[in-house]
Amino acid sequence: MIGNKTVTEIIAQLKSQSNPANVAGMARFGISPVNTLGISIPVLRKTARQLGRNHELALQLWDYGIHEARILATLVDQPALVTEAQMEKWTAEFDSWDICDQCCSNLYSHTHWSYLKALQWSNRPEEFVKRAGFVMMAVLAVHDKKAGNEKLIQFFPALKAGATDTRNFIKKAVNWAIRQIGKRNMLLNKEAVALAQEIQQIDSPAARWIAADALRELSCEAIQSRLKSKG
Repeated sequence: MIGNKTVTEIIAQLKSQSNPANVAGMARFGISPVNTLGISIPVLRKTARQLGRNHELALQLWDYGIHEARILATLVDQPALVTEAQMEKWTAEFDSWDICDQCCSNLYSHTHWSYLKALQWSNRPEEFVKRAGFVMMAVLAVHDKKAGNEKLIQFFPALKAGATDTRNFIKKAVNWAIRQIGKRNMLLNKEAVALAQEIQQIDSPAARWIAADALRELSCEAIQSRLKSKG
């Protein structure tokens, strides 16, 4: 029983909010329609606020295998109670880029294992596991306000190594991480620009795209002015 609701009742509530038209739209953006209800993220966030944080509930929701129940699990779980084994199990079961990104942003980046897993997963062959490593790097660059520059610079060898992966979900995540690190402060901007320039020299279409897109944003006047104003 969660508050005045059982897990079965929560699942029934989610199913009652299903939207087949949204499922079709999600499929066009590369999100698996299997076990997907088409519930929007704002609705899931509202549900999570009503339920409150509950680690056991998160585990139960995840095991139902429903797309939105799994996103809800990432919103209600308690980061301090998340184990390394849980992270490995959940990540091995990712089947869509949005489950990957939501899990990394909502939950994983707040755990004790965030930096370790970012590095470990970025070296794994499975598509969504590898993406999770690079998404973690992007998310940590934005949300870990206490991290020193070196904690993010340690990701650079992995980002360079991952830049030759031609899979769309990987190359976009590598690009995202470089851009987010480079927008954090002026020193990291210079380091990220230098990294992108190195990547640009690699004989790989994926690497050239990653580098060109990152350099375009990191060198633009708006980003440079914002970083200079921060001092």
